[in-house]
Amino acid sequence: MPQAIAETVFDVLYLGFALTAGLTMLIKGKDPLVKKAGLMATLLGAGDSFHLVPRSYALWTAGLEANAAALGVGKLITSITMTIFYLILYYVWRERYQIKERKSLTAVMWTLSVLRIALCLLPQNQWLTYHQPLFFGVLRNIPFAMMGVIIIVIFAQETKRAGDSVFRFMPLAVGLSFGFYLPVVLFSGILPIIGMLMIPKTMAYVWIVWMGWQLYRQSRESVING
Repeated sequence: MPQAIAETVFDVLYLGFALTAGLTMLIKGKDPLVKKAGLMATLLGAGDSFHLVPRSYALWTAGLEANAAALGVGKLITSITMTIFYLILYYVWRERYQIKERKSLTAVMWTLSVLRIALCLLPQNQWLTYHQPLFFGVLRNIPFAMMGVIIIVIFAQETKRAGDSVFRFMPLAVGLSFGFYLPVVLFSGILPIIGMLMIPKTMAYVWIVWMGWQLYRQSRESVING
């Protein structure tokens, strides 16, 4: 029961923040860059809700294993939406720093995204079972991790060059999100307590959304002052 209460409260606060911030930026934002940030946050909240809502339900009822199918479907949807999340973040980078060339990098990001989603859709993932094969858990996350590394590197390069105060911590936030997530993929099956790392991973995503919110606030202030 304490776990159910703690997780449910945390999930409600997290999803409420992500969806509220995302929809506000998406609807009220005038700058196309702000709208992209809003789309990212909305997609994050909506995608994660497919996993977190069934998880909360499972914790309050018959348990996680008894709700394996619903949890697995939610995990699949979240895996796909998170892939799209990072693809949009790549386009945020391009627009924020006015990147006109580097088409080969765009092709790499799209290729990794499509590959990741295709791997997620393979039946060998056994999404509907409680104990899913580790091999495919690792396999489908290889292109995802590669996307993360690219995002970290390109933001680190451009935020430093541009002296960007809004996104200067984006490489750290993305790095932390993967740093907390990958051990869960590798070891949570044999050491369930590792799953607790999903909490700081989620907080890293909250940080990313907050950076987008700062961008939204700046754009509103410039309109008011302008």
